[in-house]
Amino acid sequence: MASELTGAGAQAFFVQTDVADPTSVEAMSKAVRAAFGSPDILINNAGVNVFGKPLDSTEKDWRRCMSVDVEGVWRCSRALLPAMIEAGRGSIVNIASTHAFQIIPGCFPYPIAKHAVVGLTRALAIEYAAQGVRVNAIAPGYVETPIARDYWNTFPDPEAERRRAYDLHPPKRIGRPEEVAWTAVFLASDEAPFINAATITIDGGRSALYHE
Repeated sequence: MASELTGAGAQAFFVQTDVADPTSVEAMSKAVRAAFGSPDILINNAGVNVFGKPLDSTEKDWRRCMSVDVEGVWRCSRALLPAMIEAGRGSIVNIASTHAFQIIPGCFPYPIAKHAVVGLTRALAIEYAAQGVRVNAIAPGYVETPIARDYWNTFPDPEAERRRAYDLHPPKRIGRPEEVAWTAVFLASDEAPFINAATITIDGGRSALYHE
């Protein structure tokens, strides 16, 4: 991705980071500040799917999910927030999920983590709004990523499973990654100066459907 951006004339570089490791996050923060100066935008996009039944989940499952999906968001925010506060401006966009509002059986403990991301978003947004820092979240629904395609491929008829997923949504398709990215760009930009502590759902209207 960094090479694509630089090839298009943008300034970009890649820093391999483990958001579950505080030392790795601090190294990323220092590298960013050294390359570009004070950061004013942070997109917390790292995440892992950890799905299971509550009593079947192990301590390792729990820690893996929370350390990346919740604590990773906090670590990265904590690393870059001081520079934003000092500059008097900044925008943090956290990637949550529609799992933050709806519980699907067999997906434990992932929805707990995403509920926490929304709570963290609101807490930071209120705490630092007066210092010029906005914090918002995006809650994507079903998005056509490689993970989704790999899941469909586990079925005898992958195309039928894809169509079943499409038919669950009012537009008869699912989301595209770039549609999530466009929303993140909007929230991070000066075009959204009074949007703060909000969570924008991107699911084609599926969460508004009445389910019998």
